[in-house]
Amino acid sequence: MASVKKEVVLGLGSNIGKSKEILETAKDLINNKIGTIVSCSKLYYTQAWGVEKQPNFYNQCIIVETDLSPYELLNTTQSLENLIVRKKEYHWGPRQIDIDILFYADYIINEDNLTIPHSLLHMRRFVLEPLNEIAPDLIHPILNKSVASLLISLNDKKIVSAL
Repeated sequence: MASVKKEVVLGLGSNIGKSKEILETAKDLINNKIGTIVSCSKLYYTQAWGVEKQPNFYNQCIIVETDLSPYELLNTTQSLENLIVRKKEYHWGPRQIDIDILFYADYIINEDNLTIPHSLLHMRRFVLEPLNEIAPDLIHPILNKSVASLLISLNDKKIVSAL
């Protein structure tokens, strides 16, 4: 019996090395190891969030159909980060690649090692701008608001520019 595919939303980011190439490599690996990419935002050039004294980021959101469970997805995204040689020296610091699970269908998971939906996505312009491009009507299952309405009410004033 074939497993049922779920739609997941991933956020990709990079600000060390050849970021555009790294993000393309990440998408290729995701397509091969996680599932079919069904939608992909433009690339966005964004100011750093959290720890601001670091290079700007390239960010992107993608929607993927996968048959991986949420925990298999987490393990696979972490493996792909390591495969791409993720260098992260401190929390929210510079890195070659970051792959965040933003949504896993309409699941709500709140455990020590996995929080879905991502706990900070509704406060981050660098997530909401690209996500609004590909899924403005997606409803946050905890906040019961669409991505578009989350973006409208956002307080984050960081510069996020589509390329």
